[in-house]
Amino acid sequence: MNRLYESIGLGLILGTIHGLLQPVGAVPVVPNFTQGSMTSTTETKTKVSEVINSINYNTGYQYSVTGTGVEMDGSSISPGTTSTSNTIDGVTSTWTNLDLNNRPNWKQTTPGAAFQFTETYQGAGISNQTIIERTTELESITTTTSIFTQ
Repeated sequence: MNRLYESIGLGLILGTIHGLLQPVGAVPVVPNFTQGSMTSTTETKTKVSEVINSINYNTGYQYSVTGTGVEMDGSSISPGTTSTSNTIDGVTSTWTNLDLNNRPNWKQTTPGAAFQFTETYQGAGISNQTIIERTTELESITTTTSIFTQ
């Protein structure tokens, strides 16, 4: 087995020496064209899908009463409050509103006489929800031409 290793080692050494003693030559590379052109085209297509969900909230309530020739039958113009909850897409919101079942009653001061009366209420909570779904498709085509001469 030692003899095999010696033979391989001797062959390696002799091959290296032989390679180092050989003359080296190079042939110049000269292009064989005078002019030319190259054209490449790149095409890109993109599709973007979006869902925009916008929710507007009233953070409080508004209650107003105005008029002439009317009076209320209670001691306070402000009714009690009640709590309300709503869940949209896993998000729960809770807000406080007026208890409209217990608001004061209003009556004419002089029955049959002229009067004016306006009662308005806008509660807290969601006032508007807008959902916009849109898809945008973009296409880009780029063509490049290279012209070369020698």
